[in-house]
Amino acid sequence: MNTAKSEVLYRQALTCIPGGVNSPVRAFGGVGGTPRFIVRGEGAWMWDADGNRYLDCIGSWGPLLLGHAHPAVIEAVTRTASMGTTFGAPTEAEVLFAEEICRWVPSAEMVRLVCSGTEAVMSAVRLARGFTGREKIVKFEGCYHGHADALLAAAGSGVATFSLPSSPGVTRGAASDTLLAPYNDVSAVQRLFGTHGSEIAAVLVEPVAGNMGVVPPEPGFLDSLRKVTFDNGALLIFDEVMTGFRVSAGGAQELYVIRPDLTTLGKIVGGGFPLAAYAGRKDIMSHVAPAGQVYQAGTLSGNPVAVAAGLAQLKAIRTIPDAFERLESTGAMAEDALGRAAADAGVPVCVNRAGSMLTVFFTPGPVRDYETAKTSDTKRFAAFFHAMLNEGVHLPPSQFEALFFSLAHGEEEMTHFKKAATAAMRAVAETRGNE
Repeated sequence: MNTAKSEVLYRQALTCIPGGVNSPVRAFGGVGGTPRFIVRGEGAWMWDADGNRYLDCIGSWGPLLLGHAHPAVIEAVTRTASMGTTFGAPTEAEVLFAEEICRWVPSAEMVRLVCSGTEAVMSAVRLARGFTGREKIVKFEGCYHGHADALLAAAGSGVATFSLPSSPGVTRGAASDTLLAPYNDVSAVQRLFGTHGSEIAAVLVEPVAGNMGVVPPEPGFLDSLRKVTFDNGALLIFDEVMTGFRVSAGGAQELYVIRPDLTTLGKIVGGGFPLAAYAGRKDIMSHVAPAGQVYQAGTLSGNPVAVAAGLAQLKAIRTIPDAFERLESTGAMAEDALGRAAADAGVPVCVNRAGSMLTVFFTPGPVRDYETAKTSDTKRFAAFFHAMLNEGVHLPPSQFEALFFSLAHGEEEMTHFKKAATAAMRAVAETRGNE
């Protein structure tokens, strides 16, 4: 596979961008080699600067539920941009978009739009503290909630990929009010409340963990979080930046029938543009300025072009009656293909899945938390990644990330994925793995 142009671009990028990329895991640091510089995407496929075509199983890390360059999204963006790209003033589309989110998300009574998932979670945590008058937050090891200082403790995602210390550059004071518990460990959370109950403002959780790789909640875990927060006067915050509008129409809270107090949204909500939101109970959201005294602002919040993309994508998904059944089926086919290919090649793996997002861990498993995720053979994952890339399938370049499938992944695409997985697992079987 010719990668000459990507290699030149990467060397050029290294001279003016830290690490040559604008988000760490794009650098192939966890797998080695040169990142592919992408020039075009269409449906489930994308092409790099050298003309190589790949089946895209990243989907820009989740937002592209309809695939690349969906006509409804492109039309909405083009039409809106032609009338102006930003105003710093309210628009009708913001109101319509907030109403649409409230229709989809069970816990959403009011919505505030922001520009990124990091900003959404940071703002929701501040709101929880302002509403309760408490300072401590419980989060889970391996869950990544953006790069706000207090939330980088025991973060997954790129922090796990590069084996970085949890919080370089973060002061002890910023991290001192963040309490940690293992994911899926109810007793650990109960112990934290036993010691700090009157000080805890909120429990912040990915209802399906996606940044230590995909780790679904075990039965009763989310219910227990709902109960312990309610009993102690704390709030429950669901970080649905990944799962919102993906694992079901109403996100993980609809799928698992748990209603959090606050929800953060991103990825799909922006239709491929920088857009996110936090939402929740009206009595809590009414504390956000200018209605209340918890301050949060943003010049480009509710940007009209981003809102147009997000609104177009949500409306397009709504017109597909079997959208989430198709996504479930596609995810199941990918899970089955990976499991069969690994078994045939004699490679021990554990495949975790929630709807159309999944991770193949190179460990016998089970993987139920950050500690068990870290037992994965990262050298074998790297071999698998490059073998899949050579077969024309672009995966997230990290063992600790999720694959994302879209409504554009049809029969042709999944046949290609299955054949690639079979060949790649055979290549993995020949590697020695971690030593």
